[in-house]
Amino acid sequence: MTLALIALSLVTLSFAMSAGLCALVRLWAPRLGLLDRPGGHKGHATPTPLGGGVAIWLTVVGVIGFGLLAMTLAGTNLPAPIARNAGGIRERSWELGLILALATGIMTMGLLDDRRALSWQLRLSIQFGVAIVLAASGIRVTLFPPLNHPLIGGALTVVWVVGLTNAFNLLDNMDGLAAGVGLIAAALFAGAQVAVGSLFAPAVLLVLVGALAGFLVHNRNPARLFMGDAGSNFLGFLLGALTVAGTYYRYGEHYSKASVLAPLLVMAVPLYDTLSVIVIRRREGRSVFQGDRRHFSHRLVERGLTPRQAVRTIDLVTLASGLGALLLHRLEELAWVVVAQTACLLGVVAILEVSANRPERGHGTTASPNDSPLGIDPQADARR
Repeated sequence: MTLALIALSLVTLSFAMSAGLCALVRLWAPRLGLLDRPGGHKGHATPTPLGGGVAIWLTVVGVIGFGLLAMTLAGTNLPAPIARNAGGIRERSWELGLILALATGIMTMGLLDDRRALSWQLRLSIQFGVAIVLAASGIRVTLFPPLNHPLIGGALTVVWVVGLTNAFNLLDNMDGLAAGVGLIAAALFAGAQVAVGSLFAPAVLLVLVGALAGFLVHNRNPARLFMGDAGSNFLGFLLGALTVAGTYYRYGEHYSKASVLAPLLVMAVPLYDTLSVIVIRRREGRSVFQGDRRHFSHRLVERGLTPRQAVRTIDLVTLASGLGALLLHRLEELAWVVVAQTACLLGVVAILEVSANRPERGHGTTASPNDSPLGIDPQADARR
């Protein structure tokens, strides 16, 4: 009960702080040149303040800093559940400090990109550099042999963190989408790790849940504030790093090794969106870093959904595919059923996307030579 109250307090405090900071950012962003103007592949009709990512970052850093300070000042007067784990929390505080420092660097890069559009080569170089520092510090994938080898685990960590950073950058293409998916993912990650007795990473994830919820007050359609590249890069990197730093399996306990697959289930939809966008852009002979309206959300809108319905659909698919992650720690031979369920869910989505562009038989219609396997007209004007 005490842990539940602490968790609720973290989420509530983060929500209130984030919502308030976002309101301030909306006032100050235009004066600082953080304004996203319509045009090109962008879909919003009026100039909208950027900088929501800065508010999310300030909330996460502020609440965690306040929590650590409160622990220090409380001394031996901590609640029993916290007192039992205080030693471990202090012992791993350097990990948290490094993750937040590197996440701050990624956020700063995104903020500069919001101001003056950095080249994709520079952005990718910074992302890889930060991920390599994370892995070299010892915060890396430590699965079972041979994946627990430092070089192999380090390489997996770099690919995973950079992949998620860019996945959320790509996912930030519609009001409330990246923040909503990020909130669901953070909550599921926290639940999957608490299920095996972990408290360190889940506490940070709950702070992120509250920060994203506060931001969504200002970002739901029609958005009055965008998170910008500062927010999407920070969100993707933090989720990736906390996934690696967190615990999904404990040796010597009655937990299934299949629980290490939880991150793949939770992130199935962002990874699907990223891979499908890459395939479409490469097939059309364009750079994978060139913005357009080929994302999963835009394809749903082209099928007749409103932007709000598209966002809610993706949120629900994310939740449905990730809920199985909460069960993996108790499953052995049957774990493949949960994994197969998520794969089937994405398969249904892909089939619907492919079939939606096919003409009905018997009506004298023929498919256009430009029909795309994902139902996208390659000649359509790019717009966001």
